[in-house]
Amino acid sequence: MPQATLPKGLRDEVERLGKADIMVGIPSFKNASTIGYVVRAAQAGLVQYFPDLRPVVVNADAGSPDGTQRVVVDTEPPEYIERILLVRPRNRLQRISLTYPEIDGVGGKGAALRTIFGIARALEVQALVVVDSDLRSIVPEWIELLAGPILKGGFDFVAPLYSRYKYDGTITNTVTYPFTRALYGLRIRQPIGGDFGVSGDLIAHYLEQDDWTPDISKFGIDIWMTTKAVTGGFAVCQTRLGAKVHDPKDPGSDLGPMFSQVVSTILRLTVKHADRWLGVRGSREIPAYGFERIIDPPPLEVNTQRLLDEMAKGRLTAGDTWAVALAPEQLAAVTELAEEAGRVVDAATRADTPTTIEDSTFTFPDETWARIIFDYALAAKADAVPLDRLVASLIPLYFGRVASLIIETRELTTDRAEAFVERQARAFELGKPYLVERWRALDAAANAVGPRGGKPKGRSASRTTSPTKPRGRPKRDTPKKAAT
Repeated sequence: MPQATLPKGLRDEVERLGKADIMVGIPSFKNASTIGYVVRAAQAGLVQYFPDLRPVVVNADAGSPDGTQRVVVDTEPPEYIERILLVRPRNRLQRISLTYPEIDGVGGKGAALRTIFGIARALEVQALVVVDSDLRSIVPEWIELLAGPILKGGFDFVAPLYSRYKYDGTITNTVTYPFTRALYGLRIRQPIGGDFGVSGDLIAHYLEQDDWTPDISKFGIDIWMTTKAVTGGFAVCQTRLGAKVHDPKDPGSDLGPMFSQVVSTILRLTVKHADRWLGVRGSREIPAYGFERIIDPPPLEVNTQRLLDEMAKGRLTAGDTWAVALAPEQLAAVTELAEEAGRVVDAATRADTPTTIEDSTFTFPDETWARIIFDYALAAKADAVPLDRLVASLIPLYFGRVASLIIETRELTTDRAEAFVERQARAFELGKPYLVERWRALDAAANAVGPRGGKPKGRSASRTTSPTKPRGRPKRDTPKKAAT
């Protein structure tokens, strides 16, 4: 989104600002109760840690009816922050609060960030920090932790490294972390964490991409940003932010749309960037910035019974799709697991002496879960099922996997429960040859069909025979300048 494509009101505002060196972007929707604190922390961080740079804070709102934008405007002005910090920055801190335009009629976090990217590029910023608007744990130091690796160390993408309660971030723990790690060989612990640092070069790369979808305009944006940074060859690190305290969500009741948007996006990207992961083996740590913080995040209550009940119902609601997407071995395993989930729920609700779900021995094996995700990636490549239907059928299995992790870690602290997440990630890595072998077999079959009878039928023909190469810079394993 070059400056010329920004709405006129935004173009005028950008022209008024001229240039900026560092920017904090805050997408929002109905966050009046929390965004004032986030804005104050962002302003303080810019003033305290980057007094010599030209700073700007941009809030991109979805037209919140609760007065979110009014809170941003009424939050203490930057001059107040300067007085309480006893800092005299060389440049005046600027603020913008706007209602972002939808993309092809679709609004959401991704649409807000696309506007923020456009403003950042027009201002020619060196570093953009993006933070969520519902944060209760952000402190001014977060701005330095997310921008410092870019401005001081030459990195392009800074992912967050949080301390999160063992039941928080279930999409990350069960899908995006282990799958991204196995595909690309980088241990990015929070690939959809919500708070990031991005270089000016990477912003330009994002705006050049031609695969923006409605899911990316919503919650698919975070995994898209991470994957595009990795596949574009940009220098990636993570930064220790401590505990993330925000508006938590029960995975059994609140995360359905988010799961669909994130997983649809990661499956599309897996197909698009196959040439970047097929040859990758194992994984490696990436640089981590900042001091480790020992903080206990707040607990989160999860309705485990509902998770298992939804998995049991999946036999009826998604069984037909399971039969198409899954290999026979996985299909037999999930059928048995769904039946077991139903028995556990029955025992907890209908027995003469009811038992608790947490006391059950329900277990969803790591290796089975990894192969299910691989089978779904293969089904996405083959266009075996429309993607929205395919991803919807995965939700009951995801619920079952989350329930299993909760039951297994019920007596463990959050720190000790992390070992189960790592165990699962290793299962994805060890199981990756299963995915690679079958992926290449699909490619071979498509190539065999081509010379004899033309391109294979279906939308997957072009992407099966000729994987799309990323349009970014050549792969770079080290920062573009020495760390200072």
